[in-house]
Amino acid sequence: MSKVVLVTGGARGIGLGIVHAFAAAGHRVMIADLGHADADWNYNLADANQVQEALEKESAVGEVDACDVDVTNFESCQKAVAATVERFGGLDILVNNAGIVNSGPISEFDEGDWDKIFAVNTKGIFLMSKAALEALKASGDGAIVNTASIAGKEGNANMSAYCGSKFAAIGITQSLALELAPFNITVNAICPGIVGTAMWLEHLIPSNTMDEDKKNENFEKSVTSMIPLGRPQTTEDMGQAALYLATARNVSGIALTVAGGMTMS
Repeated sequence: MSKVVLVTGGARGIGLGIVHAFAAAGHRVMIADLGHADADWNYNLADANQVQEALEKESAVGEVDACDVDVTNFESCQKAVAATVERFGGLDILVNNAGIVNSGPISEFDEGDWDKIFAVNTKGIFLMSKAALEALKASGDGAIVNTASIAGKEGNANMSAYCGSKFAAIGITQSLALELAPFNITVNAICPGIVGTAMWLEHLIPSNTMDEDKKNENFEKSVTSMIPLGRPQTTEDMGQAALYLATARNVSGIALTVAGGMTMS
């Protein structure tokens, strides 16, 4: 049965992989992302519209549309939910995927950067879930999937802000799973490992080269030594995981690691 899905941060990277997975499975997907150029990440609504066109060219089974959202602003979150309900007639699945990263030693880390990371990665889950709650209750068969990280299960040096925000995302996931169970709403998280997105290439495995081919080569060498399966995870992997968690009706409150055996628990 076709579901209505809202994916934040859905215009590129892991979010795009999630959009593809749901659309290919026949679901109706609203891509919600920043509608203005962002100085750090340059996500914009034009990207989302291009995604829609690409999916149509690929003859994806599901319908896809796009809207603007800033997950740090409650009114914006409400508008994204309203746009989804108006376009598709309801909301069954919310994927809280929007996220940012920054790194550095605590002694030098900027307070504003710290606040921004928590505003997007943690408060964003709260605001979007709150905005979507009534629509998810009305579904009668709702689901929330949060994008956490393996960095939310084990801390790393110089990553206290990012790790802290992702630990919090897992805690929120578990709390909401209990709180929303009476409404037949499942709540789970995916914990991506090393994915070749801008987040990893530009921030988490920095390279001295500006050459894109060399940068990707350095990335491949790094992950080969770090991951038991010897390969990076893909955005498609994350899409499959999100699709499973959103549609497995007796699975709730878990943080599913998708990391090629890099971390085990």
